[in-house]
Amino acid sequence: MDFGKIVSNSFKYPFRNIKKLPILFILFILVSIIPIGIVYDNKYVMAIGVFAFFLFILLVPGYLFSFVKVGLNESSLFPSLSFGNTIYDTLRVLALRIVYMIVPTAVFFIALSTLGTSSPDMLSNLNIPSFLLNVGLIIVVVLVTYILFEILLFFAKARLAYLNSLSEAVKIHKVIGDIRTIGIFNIIKWLIFMAVLVVVASVVSAWVIAIPYVGFLIYIAVVIPLLESIGNYSLGLLYSNIVDNDDDLDRLEREIESLKYLN
Repeated sequence: MDFGKIVSNSFKYPFRNIKKLPILFILFILVSIIPIGIVYDNKYVMAIGVFAFFLFILLVPGYLFSFVKVGLNESSLFPSLSFGNTIYDTLRVLALRIVYMIVPTAVFFIALSTLGTSSPDMLSNLNIPSFLLNVGLIIVVVLVTYILFEILLFFAKARLAYLNSLSEAVKIHKVIGDIRTIGIFNIIKWLIFMAVLVVVASVVSAWVIAIPYVGFLIYIAVVIPLLESIGNYSLGLLYSNIVDNDDDLDRLEREIESLKYLN
């Protein structure tokens, strides 16, 4: 699928399923119950909010993962919410995130231990330029590493959705191979699309949150779910190019085998 269709279909996707959108909205309302309890200083609401928050953690990552699966199949249908399958997918997605965050976490502590130890001395000696350079270097190294592995995690998640294998999804060299197959230029265009989407959502959110009382709830329960559904679905559509390539290879292999048989 070309990139223009990916963008177009991704924006249309949530609104083709208006009847099922409330499922997604309700899931995100769960995470807003604790803040509501804090605002109104209601211990009962806060207690319900704690339970709802854990329910949110168990259900939402797996349900958003199902949008990637739907995108892979280039379907316009909304995924159904099956508690058992959704929780299972959530656990796999969280395990994948833990694996892919090992390197950024290690880089953070290494950078902190090697570059950070000299920073207090620089500060105490009023060597402000060197201190700022040191802190800036730590931030840049950690941030670049984190962004790189966050991008890899996107496509590891798509690989997990396609192959349904956690062991395959943690193979970084295979994920990098998938990225090469999709095309670096296509990846960059998708990242720009996602960045623009986040910026637009942020601008809209600034207006929405300003609405008294209900602004925060609209932001949590409507704006963020729409953003997440579009992003995850577009990731599936982008990765579907690999599925199409694999299907072409399978057809080619079958044709070769049939020619051998005929010979």
